[in-house]
Amino acid sequence: MTVAHRDLRERIRRLPGMHALLPALEGLPPTYLVGGAVRDLLRGANGVDLDLAVEGSARSAARTLADRLGGQARDHDRFGTATVKADSLSFDLAGTRRETYERPGALPTVEPASLSEDLGRRDFAINAMAVGLTGDDLGHLYDPHGGFDDLGAGIVRVLHDRSFIDDPTRLLRALRYEARLGFVMDPDTEKRARRAVAGGAPGTVSGARIGDELLDLLAEENAAAGVRRMHELGLDRALHEALEADAELVGSATLMAGEVGADRALAGLAALVSADALALARWLDGLGLPAGQREAVIKAASSAALLVRELRLEAPPSRLYDLLSGEPPESLALALALGAPAELILRWVRDLSRIRLEIAGQDLLEAGVEEGPAVGRGLAEALRRKLDGEVAGRDEELRAALEAAR
Repeated sequence: MTVAHRDLRERIRRLPGMHALLPALEGLPPTYLVGGAVRDLLRGANGVDLDLAVEGSARSAARTLADRLGGQARDHDRFGTATVKADSLSFDLAGTRRETYERPGALPTVEPASLSEDLGRRDFAINAMAVGLTGDDLGHLYDPHGGFDDLGAGIVRVLHDRSFIDDPTRLLRALRYEARLGFVMDPDTEKRARRAVAGGAPGTVSGARIGDELLDLLAEENAAAGVRRMHELGLDRALHEALEADAELVGSATLMAGEVGADRALAGLAALVSADALALARWLDGLGLPAGQREAVIKAASSAALLVRELRLEAPPSRLYDLLSGEPPESLALALALGAPAELILRWVRDLSRIRLEIAGQDLLEAGVEEGPAVGRGLAEALRRKLDGEVAGRDEELRAALEAAR
């Protein structure tokens, strides 16, 4: 795997937005494309996210670039980084820096440093490369840790012995890169990963950070591979004693998510915790999910197996409506993964869930029904009959509703 300087320069110029960004960098401190953006550029991947590092103040450079590009800059105080958006161009900008960790799992303390030190603080060698963007440096590859060779060999390799101790979220990130790229950890990296897991490193980091990385892993197209490795390394039990990762179930649930409009990562998370949803509910609380996402995962993990049993019994469409109308799409994805009849769930998604009455409560009130439970009872019965093909059209719906209401 080789990429000439000239070829890399041309790849940079062909990236979306570079025709505007490169001239805007003129006169600013040395600036580089860094991290995963370089990895993906070297692989020829489409849709490269632009992550830039500048030898100086990221905030100052971001404001200047926003002015020159006619866009806006937004600062991120914690690490002195910024995001610039201008028309269709969007990129993140950070000052080159070093990091120190007060204790295992803590967020790092950062201070300005050279590009070399900045690359040395990164998670894996394949993400520890930079490409110059300014002046004669355009297209020059900086690769002090052998990331280019690791890309060619398909290896995920940490840069120092304490990498997984300082930041245990890198354990999940390593599995994500293995799954996404089809790579493997080199033997020394895997040994350090197993040692960190056995030593309880995952317990030193906040649940919210674990949640972010876990959802990123489960959103991968080949999430099952990452979950399988999670189980091989014992990382599932290290995250919670009741968590036993079932790669096949997670893989099936994430695949079925596309059939029913479910969130891929949430369907995978529901599958991951479904073996003991009650015991894992508090752990889920700690992952920092928004309330709606957390409830969807719990609902799916708790109800999918019951849905499978119920759906195997013969029932009219109205019963299918009763069973599925209160379920999030993630429940349907997991139920399919557990063996629910696909034709019934897909009929619900594509047909029955869209059926609506042509009448409303006001029609019943105008027909003399008193306001109260009778209105809801009448509408429910009319919908049941419509679902089961017993009534059609507004007049028949109203007649059925009035019979039930009275």
